[in-house]
Amino acid sequence: MDKINWTKNFNGAITICDETGIIVEMNKKAIKTFESDGGEKLLGTNIFDCHPEPSKTILKELIQNKRTNVYTIEKKGVKKLIYQSPIFEDGEYKGIVELSLEIPFDMPHFKRT
Repeated sequence: MDKINWTKNFNGAITICDETGIIVEMNKKAIKTFESDGGEKLLGTNIFDCHPEPSKTILKELIQNKRTNVYTIEKKGVKKLIYQSPIFEDGEYKGIVELSLEIPFDMPHFKRT
C-alpha cells in the first residue's frame, strides 16, 4: 500500500518548526495563509521573527517546556482554532507543530459518554 501524503493538501494550515524555532515544513494552506509574510520563503527562517510580543515569548516557552497551547482567533471575519503542540520522533523532541483550522462561529459541541 502506498503512503498517503495527506498533509500537503490538507485544508488546514500546518507549520512545523524545529527545537530551535526554525520553520522546517509548511503545507500548501500554510504557505497560502502566510503569503503576505513571505509564504514559502518563510521556510528556513526563525518562527520568533514572525511574531510580536507576547506571542514570541509564548512560543519560546512552548518550545523550551515542550507543552501544548490551544486557542481560537478571529481575523478578517474568519474564526480559527490554533493548536500548537510538541512533536517527537522515536521519543526524541523535534520541535512544535501548529495547526490552524478554520471553524464556524457557531460550532456544535457534543458531550459523549
